[in-house]
Amino acid sequence: MSDSSPLPPVRLHPEAELARDALSTPLLSRAVRLARWAGPDTCVDAGGGLVDAQLPAAAEALGLSGDEAAADASEAWRVALDAGLVEVVDEERGTVRAGEDLALLTGGSPQDVLAVWLAALEAVLADASVPDLDGLLDEAGEVDLSALDWDPEAEAEFLDGVLGNLYLLTAGDDTPGGAPVPLPALAASVLVPGDMGEPSNDVLEQVSDAMMRLDDQFRMLEPVGLVEYQPVDEALMVDADEEPAAPVDDTDVSRYGMVRLTPLGLYGMRARLLEAGFQAPAVGDLADKGADALLDGTATFPPAAAQAETEQWLQRREALTAARELLAAARGSDTGAPLRRLRCQQALSLVGPAAEPALREVLDDAELGGLARVWLTEQGATDVPAPSEAMVYWLTIDTVAAQLAAEGNSEELRALVEGLAQQHSGFFAAVWRVDHPATADVLEAMGRLHPDKKVAKEARKAAFKARSQQGG
Repeated sequence: MSDSSPLPPVRLHPEAELARDALSTPLLSRAVRLARWAGPDTCVDAGGGLVDAQLPAAAEALGLSGDEAAADASEAWRVALDAGLVEVVDEERGTVRAGEDLALLTGGSPQDVLAVWLAALEAVLADASVPDLDGLLDEAGEVDLSALDWDPEAEAEFLDGVLGNLYLLTAGDDTPGGAPVPLPALAASVLVPGDMGEPSNDVLEQVSDAMMRLDDQFRMLEPVGLVEYQPVDEALMVDADEEPAAPVDDTDVSRYGMVRLTPLGLYGMRARLLEAGFQAPAVGDLADKGADALLDGTATFPPAAAQAETEQWLQRREALTAARELLAAARGSDTGAPLRRLRCQQALSLVGPAAEPALREVLDDAELGGLARVWLTEQGATDVPAPSEAMVYWLTIDTVAAQLAAEGNSEELRALVEGLAQQHSGFFAAVWRVDHPATADVLEAMGRLHPDKKVAKEARKAAFKARSQQGG
């Protein structure tokens, strides 16, 4: 991902709701319980971790049992330490006390709670990038760390890239949370070049290895509330010379792991992306800003996100005042102006009849008069003056320019171009004269999009005339 262009907008849950989610995550709730359990007799090692002798008591305090109890207790303690819920008082004696941030979880604001959760998340992400040394020791007895093919920076970057792609898939979905993503597709999105046709065996092997690493990592990230994860079916991981316990359906992609960001995870990933310098908008960011910021900011939003942002903006303003602000912000001859006017028209459709006086005020405006007539007619207003032919053509160019900016060469735009050329006889003979900055560009696009070669040629000739008239 590039940090220069804005990411798709996301719709976040309210902070109070997210804070409740954070407090209920298994890992943070365990860390809180251990921070409250710790006392004068609690002893830590040089790294701040609980000494082995205290792990059974910590596990008991958490109600944990079984082979993983001590490891889970140790992990919860590390999170408590890294999140500021406990702090080391004396490193030599290994004594601890409750951290200042512990009180924030009961007496702080939702933002305070989320800040503590974000610190816990960073601790888990750091752990997730480290190989399973205990597993390696179990298998090999001794491990030469210097001989391990492990680059901590590369591992962290790989996991960040995977989570970034998961964020993009979620942000592009109008449904908060998004649909679960198959683990193979997620791994491939980072490893397989976009211009590669059929992946090579080497690349497929890399994807398979990455899936196994991600399976371990997502198992670690689920308890902190970042993701919902359906692990890889262990029946798929038997050695080639072993018989599976039950028949394996290789066509069921869900058996290879499915993952999605939780609403809390979406919040956390956005916070991390903002910290890293990315432009990561969220619906509601523009609610307190001016109409110019709203129209420019939503220019590239998907339709549902643009409407949700506009609705929040309108809720904070009196209808007629909002309409006048929107119309004023829609003016301009810059390249972004047509799309601003389209977003303005869409916003005004949400205002309702109260906006009518503002629209009547701009009926004679060269840039807004056509838009105003369309709006008034759609609202069923009476006494709407008919537009001049020049205004009709100007509005046509402006509309196509806005659609080009919003959607590119879409099927909807292709249909619009075909309809315009068919409905207006002599369209190209007249439209090249329109005094609009985008006239030549729009006609060139029409020549590119129209399926009829004869009509396309007319459009290109008209584009040449328009560019000559404009001095280009």
